[in-house]
Amino acid sequence: MLGCRAGGARKLRTRPSGNKMNHLKTFQDYRPLLFSIAYRMLGAATEAEDVLQEAYLRWQGQSLEAVREPKYFLTTVVTRLCLNELSSARAQRETYLGPWLPEPVETGDRPELENPAHRVVLYDSLSIAFLVLLETLSPAERAVFLLHDVFAYKYDEVAAILEKSKSACRQLGSRARQHIEANRPRFEATTEAHDQLLHHFIKTVETGEIEPLLQLLADDVTLVPDGGGERGAAIRVLYGRDSVASFIQGVRRQEPQGMRYELLWLNGQRAIVARTPDARPYYALFLYVQDGAIRLMQVIAGRKLAGIDSGGGRRE
Repeated sequence: MLGCRAGGARKLRTRPSGNKMNHLKTFQDYRPLLFSIAYRMLGAATEAEDVLQEAYLRWQGQSLEAVREPKYFLTTVVTRLCLNELSSARAQRETYLGPWLPEPVETGDRPELENPAHRVVLYDSLSIAFLVLLETLSPAERAVFLLHDVFAYKYDEVAAILEKSKSACRQLGSRARQHIEANRPRFEATTEAHDQLLHHFIKTVETGEIEPLLQLLADDVTLVPDGGGERGAAIRVLYGRDSVASFIQGVRRQEPQGMRYELLWLNGQRAIVARTPDARPYYALFLYVQDGAIRLMQVIAGRKLAGIDSGGGRRE
């Protein structure tokens, strides 16, 4: 039994312990893990924070003496809240204006959000491209895959968390793993050369010249925009070098005067963040490279930028 000594994992409430400081300390100890799970499940930092707030309220209602393993109890609460959230989120995304992309989060000074060290070779589970792939899994498949393959929970633990049989969880994990292996992004990893390309891209865009920009793009480059579902934002996926280059130049012409660009670590990868003169993030741009050319571009703007510092960082 993962959560309580008596009453089963489903019973999330018992008598209050009265020791709120101990509750808070225990919750804070596991908070990085819980946020990492919730963010990967939901693809949205704001929704993940809401889940953690609700989980803490439920945690406060527990007697610490009655909870044998706080880690598994809290993981159970957070996972089930995420599954509930996904049920409503899917309906909302059916009416979402334009493509849906995850909310980026800064990871330069938050190593706890990165992949567990022993899993980093297998999956870059925090990248925007990978989170998009997770969206193609069913909620149950996503939960099993993340808990078992990314966070190294055993199948009997996953089964108790999801209230499913161990064999059912194995089947869900196998289907998810096969889908991930067949479709996961295989772009070049973030390297010094990738940083140089990002700097080169910024300088090329600032000049406004089309030919140098075209040379950076693959013939079959794809650009996916997410303006936060807001009216007036770009909502069409673009394909091909000419269409993408024209779009980039059009965005550049419409940008406010005094726009500046910087490189930040977002979701474990280097990305370009455009800021207005008052340092507010205007959009985040993720570039994915194959064979030395940009093959995929993801542009995220609007309310999706809540997870990026609005104070402005230094340009690197």
